[in-house]
Amino acid sequence: MRNAFQDNPQFAGAIHLSATLRLFVKIVAVALLHKHCRESFMKTLGEFIVEKQHEFSHATGELTALLSAIKLGAKIIHRDINKAGLVDILGASGAENVQGEVQQKLDLFANEKLKAALKARDIVAGIASEEEDEIVVFEGCEHAKYVVLMDPLDGSSNIDVNVSVGTIFSIYRRVTPVGTPVTEEDFLQPGNKQVAAGYVVYGSSTMLVYTTGCGVHAFTYDPSLGVFCLCQERMRFPEKGKTYSINEGNYIKFPNGVKKYIKF
Repeated sequence: MRNAFQDNPQFAGAIHLSATLRLFVKIVAVALLHKHCRESFMKTLGEFIVEKQHEFSHATGELTALLSAIKLGAKIIHRDINKAGLVDILGASGAENVQGEVQQKLDLFANEKLKAALKARDIVAGIASEEEDEIVVFEGCEHAKYVVLMDPLDGSSNIDVNVSVGTIFSIYRRVTPVGTPVTEEDFLQPGNKQVAAGYVVYGSSTMLVYTTGCGVHAFTYDPSLGVFCLCQERMRFPEKGKTYSINEGNYIKFPNGVKKYIKF
């Protein structure tokens, strides 16, 4: 029957038009779907940061660039954590950090990658890292007005058994004169002086969470696209929680107030 239709020029033309129309409809549908996805839930971290920057008339873009550097470092760490067993960066390095903890190879790897990402942007005057004995002053960056404190990879010893690890960071505006090398004074500031802070969790998915004092926002990394996508804006603690989580192995070291709270 189909061959009979195709032999008829009128039917053949109708079939060809129908196939063309179906293809056109599919193309339009896919384009609309992509547009809807992008508008509804595919806002990237970069787009979100720039959008927030525009809300402040005095913003210079330096903090935006700094957060982008941390984002890049997190992507590099994510990539190599996923193949850690293949590139010999598992296990202890044989050295200790300033806390007296045995440094893991991944600690040193993450520290170097984040340090390089921050220095390359020329917007950070120096860093304080758990993996460094002293503050690190970036030569040639005396003009920069920000300093970064970080734990490049917290819980790195857990990576051997596939437990989540993370990066913690805090950003301050320096207090010593711009144009001079930073000192410890720039890093030893109270928490309420922070310009921004956040963390990155590397687990079943990689999530970056940060705040600049205007809400806490979470982004999940999409490896197929190579971008962090907004997954939750203005996160808040629930009024009532269902999870009790504390390292009671250290109970004996807790302050009395914390002990009373736990017993309560």
